[in-house]
Order: sequence, then C-alpha cells, then structure tokens
Amino acid sequence: MRSVVLVLAFLLASSTAVVASPEVTGTLAVWHRVTLTFDGPETAEDAAVNPFSDYRLTVTFTNEGRRYVVPGFFAADGDAGETSVASGTKWRVHFAPDAPGTWTYTASFRQGPDLALSLDPFEGTPTAFDGETGTMEIMPSDKTGRDFRAKGRLMYTGERYLRHAATQEAFIKGGPGSPEDLLGYHDFDGTFDNGGGDQPLEDGLHRYAPHLDDWNEGDPTWQGGRGKALIGGLNYIAEKGMNTIYFLLMNWKGDGDNVWPWTAPDEQDRFDVSKLDQWEIAFSHMDSLGIATNMLFQETENDTLFDGGRLGRLRKLYFREMVARFGHHLAVTWNLGEENNNTTAQHRAFTAYIKALDPYQHPVVIHNHVHLIHETLNPLLGWTPFNGVSFQVANPADVHFRVMQYLDASRAAGHQWVVNVDEIGHYSLGLTPDGPDSNADQLRRDVLWGTLMAGGAGVEWYFGYFYPNADLNMEDWRSRDQGWTMTKVALDFFREHLPYDRMHHNDGLTFAAGDYILADIGNVYAIYLPNGGSPELEMKDFKAPFRVRWFNPRTGGPLQDGSMASVMGGSSLVPLGDPPSDPSEDWVVLVTRE
Repeated sequence: MRSVVLVLAFLLASSTAVVASPEVTGTLAVWHRVTLTFDGPETAEDAAVNPFSDYRLTVTFTNEGRRYVVPGFFAADGDAGETSVASGTKWRVHFAPDAPGTWTYTASFRQGPDLALSLDPFEGTPTAFDGETGTMEIMPSDKTGRDFRAKGRLMYTGERYLRHAATQEAFIKGGPGSPEDLLGYHDFDGTFDNGGGDQPLEDGLHRYAPHLDDWNEGDPTWQGGRGKALIGGLNYIAEKGMNTIYFLLMNWKGDGDNVWPWTAPDEQDRFDVSKLDQWEIAFSHMDSLGIATNMLFQETENDTLFDGGRLGRLRKLYFREMVARFGHHLAVTWNLGEENNNTTAQHRAFTAYIKALDPYQHPVVIHNHVHLIHETLNPLLGWTPFNGVSFQVANPADVHFRVMQYLDASRAAGHQWVVNVDEIGHYSLGLTPDGPDSNADQLRRDVLWGTLMAGGAGVEWYFGYFYPNADLNMEDWRSRDQGWTMTKVALDFFREHLPYDRMHHNDGLTFAAGDYILADIGNVYAIYLPNGGSPELEMKDFKAPFRVRWFNPRTGGPLQDGSMASVMGGSSLVPLGDPPSDPSEDWVVLVTRE
C-alpha cells in the first residue's frame, strides 16, 4: 500500500514540475564554488514524498577529459539560510571546477522510493529537468595568499602529506580540536541542547561572544547580522596562523547533543535546509581563510546507534547529504568518527560508500580509542580507499613512536597513510591545575615536535574538561593563545627551512636517546633536541662541508649560529657544537650541505 501511495504522490509532484534552464551563480573561476539551481517539483522538508530520499539529483560536469559526477540536494526556496523557509521548488548542486575553459553540465533528476540511497545512475524514473544540459566558461582564480582558492583542492596523493592541487604544496596542519561541538551554535537555525550534559553554557549552546570584535566589515553573516561571533572566532584562528579545525557534524545522544543536520534529532531522514545553508556560509569562510575542515561524521556515543552501526538507510542518506552539501569545499577530510567503535567491515563499507559519492575523492580517515589503536587501524592497512589516521594517543611521550609506527606500517603495506595527531587523551592543552597553558612545554616537545619530526602531517589541539573554555564550554580561542603561538613557530620552521616532503624520520643518526631526526640523507638534517645538549651526527658517507644553524622552537625567529658554523662530513660521529644559549632547553639543529 505504501508503494502505491508513493507512486501516486510522485505522479502528482511531477505533473506540477517546471522545466527551465538552471540559474548559474557564484564566481565562474577555478576552485571557486559554482552553483546551479534548477526549478523542479514543489515540495517541503516534511512532504509525504521525502525530497531527501525519494528524489535524486546529480549533475555531470565535463571539460577536456575531466569528468565529475556531483550529487545535488533540495534547496527549498533557494535562500533558506536567510528566509528559514522549509519548502520550495529549488534543487541545487555546488561544483568547484579544477581547470579553466568550457565546462559542459548535464543534469540527472530521477524519482523513486529511497532512490537517493542507490548508486545506480539508471535506477528510478526521470522527471522534471532531467537531461537539462548547458555550458559555462570558467576563468582562472584571482585569489592569492592563504585562501584555498589560490592553492587548489587538498588531495591525497599516496604520500605522507596531502597536497594542494594547484601549487603542489605539501600541507602540514595545526589548529583547534575544540569545541568538538563547534556547530552547536546559537545563531544556527534549529539548534538546541537536546540534553547533552551539564556544560555551563546558556541554553547549552555556544555564542563565542569574546570573538564578536574579531568580525570584520565585509565578512559574511546571515539574517541581519547573525553569525558574527563564530565568523570572528574563525578570523582569530587564521590570524594566529592556524590552518585547520576539527568538529562533529552530528553528536546526537553524545557529548553536547546539540549538533545534527536534521530538522530534529529523531527525524533522521529529514534535513534542515536553512541550518545547512548557514553551515555552508561558515565553511565557505573557512576556505577563504585557509582553514581546513576535519569533519567527523559521528562520535563514540552514537556510532553504533545509527542504523545499529551498519551502512543502512539513514547512514546512506546522511553521507549523501553531507557530501552533496559540503564536498565542494577545498580542504575537507571525511573522518569516520571520534573514538570509533564500528567494526572493520563497517569502516570499509562506510569508506567505500563515501568515496563512491564524493566526486573529489577527499581523504577518509578515522579517530581511534586510545586503548584500541591496533584493533582499529591494523585491519585497514593496505586498503587503498582509506587514507590515514586522526590519532588519539593517551600519553604525550608515546606520540613520536606511534606516528612513526603507522607511517612505517602503512608504507610497508603498500599504501602510505597521512598521520595526524588530533587528541592527546587527558593530557590535552590546558588540563593542569595551574592555568590553561601551563602544560605547553610538555606538549610542544612531545606532541607538536614529536609529530612533525616523525613525518606526521600535523596536530589539532583538544582542550580538556575542567577549565572555563574547556572543550564543550569553549567560547574563547584566546584562552589557548600560547598553544597557537608555539604551533605557528613549528609550522613556519618546516615551511620556511625544510624540504619536509622529501625528508624521513631517522632517529638513529645521533646515537642520543630522545633526539628526533628528520633527514634527507646527505643533504638536509633537522635534529630536535628536547632537552638541549651538543649532538653528534652520523655522516660517514658524505665527505663534504655542511652548514650548521640553530632554531629556537620556544620563541621562533631567525636561524642562529651556535659554537660551530660549519662541519665536514665523512665521520661516523660529527660534533655539531653547542646551541647559542640556554643549553638545557629544547633546540632544533639545521644541518645543510653547502
């Protein structure tokens, strides 16, 4: 009986559809968001024929051998972020072209019960504007600087680092991992506390009021000025030199329980069109600021509640809507889940489905439980659709080893992973009795430099539990100012002084316990000394002069001369001299072939 009702509803909906050429909006330039909006069946978020499951829009874009099949979505009146309207005739696709020239587009718009779950392009019945085609002229991007539209999409290329498609720059990251419920924000439509804990926030929602003054004239807002504080907070993160942020797309029944893309927490096949339009405004601003997005699909409290943990109807709809809505962004990492509990078979099913939907093939990673590292990660080694680790490590002292371990294990399995450290258990930035930055020295040595000197691709900082501006009650990113400063110092050193994408960890070159070494053997060596000292470097195979300079990881600044400005290779243990000052503090020695 249900199928008969649905068929009748489909016929009624299609009989009133309007067929017209799409409206093309946005900047018609490489790496920019180009939006096609079609007029189609009039429907609503709560319509009997579900616009999210029972219609399927995809648009194929082609240009001189390039082909992208991009999923689309129901867009209500086409301006729902401003109007909060839940009904309309607009159907939309976002596209980020990767080359200038003439692009041809062809729309597929089909209907059928739960058709959106299907990956078969011929399933369902064509309707409305199906087959609509046209062309558009795409120009080169005019953006510069840290804006991702100047650098291109961040791509997995089979290496330890993601690379920007336009510049080929290898990406290393640093930034906040808190609040993980970033999107539990008062100014987003349909956002409320669903009983997610006792965080001391008004209504259980973030307002980010300390960052209102960081909003700049000309920055985006919605609905007459909403969103300023969040946009201002993102500005602050970028001004501090950070280039990534970690957050949940859904924390239903989890920590915070205030983030979901649906019209209500228990309406998991009905998406909140206006809320998602407003999320899009924030994510687009992140692109312009050069802030990559580590988007977590779920967290440990709900990863087996959703479809019982399987790749079922609701999970497929969720993946499709998130990819359709946000896959065009240039620096997305799809994260299968925080402290994940799913089985290996489920991990593989999720990854394969996401990759089948995502025309841009953004990297897919997973965040582990600290006590289930091997159980979670080892079965995924060598499986090519999967791209890396969003590591949680319990003890800071273990970070360097863990990063090396899984870089080496993945390479040995024939499929190199990108390894990031995104949480340090309860040793997170700020969790000490003496103030929010008092454990920064330990984290700088063990976590930040431990990750980067292992060949890891970067860090995100989780804020802990017990302070004002801890994770779920985080309102002011300035509370971790020292953490951003030390992170920027490290990232700047790598980008300015090292060919880090050609260097590999090789800690045995100094014979000193605790030293971290990243080397392009015979050419460039970076030696991190957590406790200072006067290192000796293995250089017996290279009888040539080498320049020796020192870098202060505590303060940054220019390279400095120590007690020896240069050395001659050719010996098993070549003394590199003493640091410029503070010999018991941490230093980096940069040794380069002259």
